[in-house]
Amino acid sequence: MRFFLATATVLLLVALAGAYALLRPNRAQLAPSLEIESWDVVADGEHNSNTDMIFWRDRFWLVHAASPYHMGTPESRLVIRRSSDTRSWETMASLQVPGKDIRDPKFAPIGGRLFLYALSNEGFFATPEGSVVSTSEDGMTWSEFRPVGPAGWLFWRPKSADGKTWYVPAYWSDHGKSVLLRSPDGLEWEQVSTIYEGEGNDETAIEFLPDGRLLATARLEVTPDTLTGHEDASTLLAVAEPPFESWSYRKSQVTRLDGPVLFSHAGRVFAVARHQAGERGPLTRLGGVWSRKRTALYQVTAESLSYLSDLPSAGDTSYAGVVLRDGFAYIDYYTSAIERDYPWLLGMFLPTDIRMARIPLGSLIGLADERSARAPGDS
Repeated sequence: MRFFLATATVLLLVALAGAYALLRPNRAQLAPSLEIESWDVVADGEHNSNTDMIFWRDRFWLVHAASPYHMGTPESRLVIRRSSDTRSWETMASLQVPGKDIRDPKFAPIGGRLFLYALSNEGFFATPEGSVVSTSEDGMTWSEFRPVGPAGWLFWRPKSADGKTWYVPAYWSDHGKSVLLRSPDGLEWEQVSTIYEGEGNDETAIEFLPDGRLLATARLEVTPDTLTGHEDASTLLAVAEPPFESWSYRKSQVTRLDGPVLFSHAGRVFAVARHQAGERGPLTRLGGVWSRKRTALYQVTAESLSYLSDLPSAGDTSYAGVVLRDGFAYIDYYTSAIERDYPWLLGMFLPTDIRMARIPLGSLIGLADERSARAPGDS
């Protein structure tokens, strides 16, 4: 009898814990001074994810992955949409790689054409195998995806300071190393330098600083692809002077900067990426799938990473795109239902929506000034 009572008690506690995780209300922390407006762009019951956005030829262009769930499947596709106001969108194209999972799309306007870079992946766990690229003259008709760059390197977001020479950070398909590549045309790439090596080095983003230096962030998993994350996981902050061949480093444990997009305004660098809410314990270390996740704003310097605010988000979320226009930051990202606060793992198998946030740039600078005065270092 005692055995059955004990078993029933354990099962009841597990059921209650599961119900709490499923039903608990969202507690995202939105800074009131940011005056965030947000709305759904895509809410169609699919698992929509991995976004990017650009302003090209007088329109906003949005791309996102669409799939039955977060995990790998050849059913995945990249959907391209266009809008004049970020409120009403028309679908322009839907792209796939036959027999492959595809995700992590990134736009770049190179030589009058719109380039779309992405990662092709194998298997249920979406193991990346390499980068692919498609191009378009009008955003509606696209070339077939073709391999791009040195084999095995996974492109993040290409950028250029002059519109002529393009740079892209790329991380190795088996984790543990990131490099900087350079190209005049977006198709043929050569290595400039090794940004970092070790500690499960993963997604790496770049942004040009006002003085011409290059700032990079990298997701350091330490032990890649673990369910519980790692207590030493962190974000790498790396800086290089032209010609970007030698890098200096700092690290931050404010978060593990997953899915980062870096952007600049008024001489400041900001990031939109994942934030892990709550205390860190054995099951909620940085990167753990049992944790609560947010899409959040950060200020980034060569020395520190500072959290600013969550955006309305929960569950499986982040991987944003940013456009600065008419005094506002337009930020698109994906998220599970924002009324609840699912753990990341549950969010991976539930529908996710593409959401837009609009933030006055003056409010963003004001909040950054306020937080910098309060905590000049990592916060």
